[in-house]
Amino acid sequence: MRMKFNKSSQLLLVSAAGLLVASLLSACSQLTQTLTVDFVFVASSKAAGPNNYGEIDIFEVNSESGRMRQIPASPVPSGGRYPIAEAVSSDNKDLFVANRDDDTIVQFVIGSDGKLYPYYTVNTPGVFPLAIAANSSNLFVVDTYQPLPTCSTAAPCSGSIGVFPLLAGGSSSSAPCTATVCIGTAATNPAISAQYWPLTLAGAPSDVIVPTAVNVLASGGYVYVTAYDSSVTPSVGYLFGFSVGSGAVLTPLAGSPFAAGTQPSAIASDATGKFVYVTDAAQGNVLGFSVAAGLPTPLGGSPFPAGNAPSAIVVDPSFAFAYVTNSTDSTVTAYSVSSGALTRLGNYAVGLQPVAIGIDPSTNHFLYTANFLGNNVTGFELSQSAGTLLDSQNSPFAANSQPTAVAAIPHAGTGSGIQP
Repeated sequence: MRMKFNKSSQLLLVSAAGLLVASLLSACSQLTQTLTVDFVFVASSKAAGPNNYGEIDIFEVNSESGRMRQIPASPVPSGGRYPIAEAVSSDNKDLFVANRDDDTIVQFVIGSDGKLYPYYTVNTPGVFPLAIAANSSNLFVVDTYQPLPTCSTAAPCSGSIGVFPLLAGGSSSSAPCTATVCIGTAATNPAISAQYWPLTLAGAPSDVIVPTAVNVLASGGYVYVTAYDSSVTPSVGYLFGFSVGSGAVLTPLAGSPFAAGTQPSAIASDATGKFVYVTDAAQGNVLGFSVAAGLPTPLGGSPFPAGNAPSAIVVDPSFAFAYVTNSTDSTVTAYSVSSGALTRLGNYAVGLQPVAIGIDPSTNHFLYTANFLGNNVTGFELSQSAGTLLDSQNSPFAANSQPTAVAAIPHAGTGSGIQP
């Protein structure tokens, strides 16, 4: 028997089908949004566009597979030439990018969809910034050379560390900006018009001290800079330590700088602020320090073996693991951490010449490296029980030319509502 449908029945069926499709699309849309666990910002240094600016690739990370995919608005100009370092504000709503060849830091407001909106640019105190770090109160920048007119690549001098207070946004006279965080300058705080500290040796002030990295403890009370003396052969490594006072005033720690291998290249601290780790590019190892009251004391068993020319380090904030990129080997070394000591778990292949590393801040479940000569990003899923690494789906992921830095925010933590 054949069934017949009148027009009203057909309309009802079409309407129901339409509602079903709409419902499925809505569900898929919600699922897609939910599956984006993080946004990762990768700075690529090679010049692009009419201003010869570098670029920032914006990746969204899938929470199930770790697959990284660039959002439609990616990439965006870095706001300067040769972006070399990145840092995220403590509220995950602002990205700071240091552009080496312009001596600038560009502040980007992060939209709720991961898009970047250039907001403000400030000059660094010295010449050629190479590393930055941020907490809730301050933005720290390390420059290759001090802000002296005689310093240059032809006439090098020692580097310096500068500090910019991070002020609450709003319309008050003390912080006349509308972003959630404002970089304090001479216009907002005259006391910081020349707030920098030279990295020099008391016994050899003419020696050229080359800084390499910066790290601020979770408490915000202490900041450290790795550097080496290039005036002697072989070079001698140092760890400069400062206490951070009110008004962004730095005070060198007693005994600073401290011995730190031959050529320290990167630095990281654990989430408790009890331990600091420094990679030594020349020796192929990791120096570990306990930092009670800020003073670094070498850990038992330190230094810990790494690969050739270690270049970056990250400590998992939730689980007892640490990871080091080895630039010459194009590998990542995984470690377990016990009472600060590192035990090597294994090496994992990544793209050519990794120079930066990060862990997803939402779940601490995914790890990624920026590979300078590979022009890509390697992604891993890490075992939260064993610390071992498994390639993320479709890894490696294409980036723009010569990536130098990575920074990330949790998806749930984005969005200031300000989109200039």
